Amino acid sequence: MVQTIPFPAESNRPTVSDCPAKALDAEQRQDLAIHALAGTFTISHLADHLHVSRKFVHGQVDRAQEALDQAFAAAPPADDQILFSLPVSKRWLRQTVLALLLVCHSSYRGVIEFFGDCFDWSISLGTIHNIVRDVVDKAQHHNSQVPLDRVRIGLLDEIFQTQLPVLVGIDADSTYCFLLSQEDNRDAVTWAVRLLELQDRGFNPDALVADFGAGLRAGHALAVPQIPCRGDVFHALQTVVPVVTALENRAYELMNQCEQRERKAANYQRRKGCADKTLSQQLRHLRPAEAQAIALADDVALLARWLREEVLALAGPCYADRRVLYDFIVAELRIRAGLCPHRLQPLCQFLDNHRDQILAFAEQLDRDVAALASDFHVAAETVRDLLRLHMLWPTSPRRWQREADLRHLLRDRFHVLQEAVRELADRTVRASSAVENLNSRLRKYFFLRRQLGPDYLVVLQFYLNHRRFPRSQHRERIDKSPAELLTSRSHPHWLEMLGYSRFSRN
Repeated sequence: MVQTIPFPAESNRPTVSDCPAKALDAEQRQDLAIHALAGTFTISHLADHLHVSRKFVHGQVDRAQEALDQAFAAAPPADDQILFSLPVSKRWLRQTVLALLLVCHSSYRGVIEFFGDCFDWSISLGTIHNIVRDVVDKAQHHNSQVPLDRVRIGLLDEIFQTQLPVLVGIDADSTYCFLLSQEDNRDAVTWAVRLLELQDRGFNPDALVADFGAGLRAGHALAVPQIPCRGDVFHALQTVVPVVTALENRAYELMNQCEQRERKAANYQRRKGCADKTLSQQLRHLRPAEAQAIALADDVALLARWLREEVLALAGPCYADRRVLYDFIVAELRIRAGLCPHRLQPLCQFLDNHRDQILAFAEQLDRDVAALASDFHVAAETVRDLLRLHMLWPTSPRRWQREADLRHLLRDRFHVLQEAVRELADRTVRASSAVENLNSRLRKYFFLRRQLGPDYLVVLQFYLNHRRFPRSQHRERIDKSPAELLTSRSHPHWLEMLGYSRFSRN
């Protein structure tokens, strides 16, 4: 097949009698150089077709090559080169104030300093306050428009700012913040009023998860007793861990004391040729105390591990067995409480008082496991085996033997049931860790402010709910806001929702 050069035909080309090369416009010269560089046609073929010299063709190739070299070797723009211009208006400055406060966690005085240093523009505290106040109504409107009937598990907590409580509540699945309110106190009536207000927006979750604050628990019982309020497993374990650590430190301290006195006694024996009666008497008292402290620390650590890895674990036994093991652990702790009463007696009292709340998740888990077993016509223990398999690390040598046994037992039902068990594990909520994570984010906003005020919290709640996540370990959350995850409906950018137009370089 004979290739043709995609240039205009000779009859269509402008003719210049004395120099055909001058008849070629810039686009034709560019095409000529591209064909020559690409090797599509030979230099002679291109020169003959266009009635130009080979020297002319080589000249166009050299110019194109030089342009390519300059393009790829070009230095980055200089620091003082203008990249783009901003249409600065008062409206743009107002949205910049909001972005500095919410995105950058800036204080009011930080905004003043930024405007003076970067924009050579003065702005007062009152102006910044008014900018925030102007968007409160719009933010409150958007906050109140989101229905709460899709909240499945509500997580409740309270944090403090300048000794005033801030009541916080979020949805466990979407992390949508449905409650952010500063109050004068955190008693039962305050919590009850806020929970009743949420019910007016359709708030009726399957369960709540919270710590063991007296006011929160009493407010729940007063306002929504029909909604179960589970105990937070994280807080329960955090009550046990310090006791274990303290007992271990006590054992190590006694071990160090014994070692030091034994070393001193040995040195005295070597120098004097006889034993030091004072050191010997101290060792007679320290050695039994050391043995007792080591045994106590080991026993309590073992009981705490049973509590963490068996009783409160997701892949644990059924509720009845968990309860029996829980009572056994508490009874064993009570037997040893006399050896360290100031630590073990409060721990036993805490575990006794909150047993039903801490184990509440296991009752629902039993119902979910039974439902899966019924749907797939397998034994409930088989579902639990799959749940234990799901919790094992992929590198665990025990995993593959268990998986092989379950594959042989379930055959073609294995993959479908395994996926159902994975979904069950993902939707089982045992702790209010997500609301603790939100509290840590709120601290970054609170620490520069002495007074919060309801207006600021309204705007902050709106921003946290409508800001899209730029990254996440869960793919379904990337570029989604908590409001979008909760309602499954998209919304504009949060600045546009407040009535501002975002800047675009295009």
